[in-house]
Amino acid sequence: MSSNIESIDKKEIITKDLLTIPNAISFFRIILITPFVAFFVAKMYVAATITVALSGLSDCFDGMIARKFHQESEFGKIIDPLADKLTLLAAGVCVIMIEPFALPIMLLMVVKDVLMIGGGVVVVKKGIIPPKSSWYGKLGTVLFYVTIGVIVLMAVFNYVNKPLSITLLVITAAVEIFSLVNYAIIFFRLLKEKKASEG
Repeated sequence: MSSNIESIDKKEIITKDLLTIPNAISFFRIILITPFVAFFVAKMYVAATITVALSGLSDCFDGMIARKFHQESEFGKIIDPLADKLTLLAAGVCVIMIEPFALPIMLLMVVKDVLMIGGGVVVVKKGIIPPKSSWYGKLGTVLFYVTIGVIVLMAVFNYVNKPLSITLLVITAAVEIFSLVNYAIIFFRLLKEKKASEG
């Protein structure tokens, strides 16, 4: 009987986690990826810029809402960064279509995101609660949105400034690497603490 109650309670907790406003916003950001790419491919750069700007703004609001209304959830800790990474990946591919020289930096950022996703999966499988997004992680995301926005706007006005594009991409990549190093430190510390707690 008690096991059934625990099972029901667990299902209720999972359902509540899925139905929070921040999680709905994260799903919305994932949905926005399709129109963003479609606008970009069609060279409707203004619409693409508005779409990615909307995604970036909603990314800021979901965290604020989660903290203000106490709607932080374990599922949210997974879906929020996943939405970030899928959006950044799609935007990165689109940027390469305009600026092929950005390919090495984009590959670096993709590798970083893949490593972080893999680390997150390992942590969750070991029963460890994933850490909250840090300021440096959010900074990297904001910088990426700004960089994407600037490059797309330059395309809108048919303006070419490769030094500016490269500078923005390098700064963003540097922050992303800094973020990866710090998350790696946290990852190995969590694994070490988990192993120590298990004896």
